[in-house]
Amino acid sequence: MLTRLVLPALAATLLAAGPAGAQMARTEAPAAPKEGTAKTVPLSRSDVQLSFAPVVKRAAPSVVNVYASHVEKRSTARASAMDEFMRRFFGEPEGGRGPRGDRAQRSLGSGVLVDADGLVITNNHVIDNMNEVRIALSDRREFEATIVMRDTRTDLAVLKLKEAPKGLVPMPFGDADALEVGDFVMAIGNPFGVGQTVTQGIVSALARTQVGSADYQYFIQTDAAINPGNSGGALVDLRGQLVGINTAIYSQSGGSHGIGFAIPVGMVKAVVDAARDGATVVRRPWLGARIQSVTPDIADSMGLDHPTGVLVASLQPKSPADEAGLKRGDLILTVDNQEVADPEAFGYRFALKGIQGQTRFGILRGTNRQTVTVKLAPAPETRPRDVLKVKTRSPFQGASLVNTSPAVAEELQVDFPAEGVAVQAVDEGSIAGRLGLQKGDIIVAVNGVPVPTTKDLDRVTRNTLNSWEVVINRNGEIMTSVFGG
Repeated sequence: MLTRLVLPALAATLLAAGPAGAQMARTEAPAAPKEGTAKTVPLSRSDVQLSFAPVVKRAAPSVVNVYASHVEKRSTARASAMDEFMRRFFGEPEGGRGPRGDRAQRSLGSGVLVDADGLVITNNHVIDNMNEVRIALSDRREFEATIVMRDTRTDLAVLKLKEAPKGLVPMPFGDADALEVGDFVMAIGNPFGVGQTVTQGIVSALARTQVGSADYQYFIQTDAAINPGNSGGALVDLRGQLVGINTAIYSQSGGSHGIGFAIPVGMVKAVVDAARDGATVVRRPWLGARIQSVTPDIADSMGLDHPTGVLVASLQPKSPADEAGLKRGDLILTVDNQEVADPEAFGYRFALKGIQGQTRFGILRGTNRQTVTVKLAPAPETRPRDVLKVKTRSPFQGASLVNTSPAVAEELQVDFPAEGVAVQAVDEGSIAGRLGLQKGDIIVAVNGVPVPTTKDLDRVTRNTLNSWEVVINRNGEIMTSVFGG
């Protein structure tokens, strides 16, 4: 079971202590390995009597605690009645529900200072649905923070201290591509709310793509102990540099079993750079091609030793892929000489390239290997979105719908072109939500009438009907459902 590492602030959990690690004696700073220096295993007792303390001293001041809350304001009269009910039946003290009885949801996570001006990177799920955030530094000073950017596709968010003090110590970015399986790493965060904690382990695997906690599946796996509350904390190399943001664990109990996952620093840097440039969303390059995995049978038919790369299944006219000369059936093996073993790895590598300039794909066409140059550009808005928020009583009440375009398809992660109107969002508790309408659904037709635009759907929903036959395209599967009026 995949567990995100955010910790509800009111929850408390006690864990049994495991075996203590060997005490390390010497504390002098380890010399940074020189370029090209071979990595070696310990050969003597003195080789293992070293300490990670110098690295922790460099890195720990950059790791912060993130306290997030969502306060739901309620009227004084309603609050007083609810407070009286809670005191009578649950024994809550007067005023125990906050000012005026406001409801408050809280979460606790970790974050990393990446800028001397007070920028902090954390996981989006730490602050998801929250509207108030406080940051506690390693020296226990606390500051209010604003939410600068939420990037749900990577599960990252950027915060900024409202009144950043002088002397903040940002953590330098490392190079996740230089990591190798077996390298030492440390996880720093605030597990279970006990306070800043450092754990040590190794890189267990690289390029993990079947984790499922974000759209971009490309994670560093480590056995450094990571627990709830570590979300947004730092995965650090032995130079004290940030190589990843801890985000999830595999666990059946909610605690660490030595299988933790971190978002590589390359993706972290892309999100931070966008926030520094004043953007509110991260814009990523558009390829304009549908790709698929390479199965063993496909690999064998193409003369490959093993399945690798991604197969071009279709192209959109006048897209960067089309203009670069890619063809259906081409096998993309590398992006700027970086190997891509599957669609998730390709998506990660391509997303890091930005929206300016160009990149080079190494491809296999038939039996010939060649290189193509692909222009980097964002997905175009080929027609206005014309957002429709349905308020009349219908199966779409509470849904926000938009016209489809390459830009909309990229945001919602749906195939384009797709005939119909895209569901951009669904209000919780709405009729659309209760009937199972989902973000990313494409409404193709209503009662046998095609709805290619939001204006067409708006005309249909203005009618009062006893029943609604709705044709939906969900992830390429066409479904027909009938709802009562």
